[in-house]
Amino acid sequence: MPKLRTIGVDADDTLWHNERYFRLTHDRFAGLLAPYSDAPDMVERLKSAEKRNLGLYGFGVKGFVLSMVETAVEVTEGAVPGHVVAELLQAGQEMLRYPIELMPHARETLERIAPDYDLVLITKGDLWDQERKLAQSGLGELFDAVEIVSDKTPEIYTRLFVRHGAGPENGAMVGNSLRSDVAPMIAAGGWGIHVPQELGWDYEAEANPQAAPRFREIASLAGLPDLLDEIAQA
Repeated sequence: MPKLRTIGVDADDTLWHNERYFRLTHDRFAGLLAPYSDAPDMVERLKSAEKRNLGLYGFGVKGFVLSMVETAVEVTEGAVPGHVVAELLQAGQEMLRYPIELMPHARETLERIAPDYDLVLITKGDLWDQERKLAQSGLGELFDAVEIVSDKTPEIYTRLFVRHGAGPENGAMVGNSLRSDVAPMIAAGGWGIHVPQELGWDYEAEANPQAAPRFREIASLAGLPDLLDEIAQA
């Protein structure tokens, strides 16, 4: 069996909290639009706009803000006041300034495994925002490389794990998303390690690949060092 060499680690909702701020802004969006629309499904329509616009705006807060404005125009049939649009923009700006709160065991886990593996942070989203969050997290010095990508696919994982190691078959990807972190890494020939979180983005939902030989799941990051040792010794 190939030797485990490179460990890719997701950022948002794996190393630090992220989804909670989108949930809060969903509620804020609905509250701001309530006086101007009686649509009962405003948040669901916003979520649909987010997914629909990924191909145009990509992942991240800026695309989310544009989707909020688009949905506000739709649910009010063009009657949304300018001051509400301004508040939606302000909500997005606040999301780009929120303080970073690390997940439990994030730092100590990275510190434990860093001496034995090549660590690569692999995250998708807006370049500036992801760089800001990494800098504020204080975790940057623990990684051998950082890759901010437009999406996560088997082809992208293959390219990254060749660049930073000996290919995906010698690597593992750790993250909270079955769709983005786990399934495409397994498809590329590597290990996919799922760290589920209470809050998750609907877009990232995926069938649990329990039957895949290289699928593993841990309750929290605290279990990662022992799991990597187990894989290495198998």
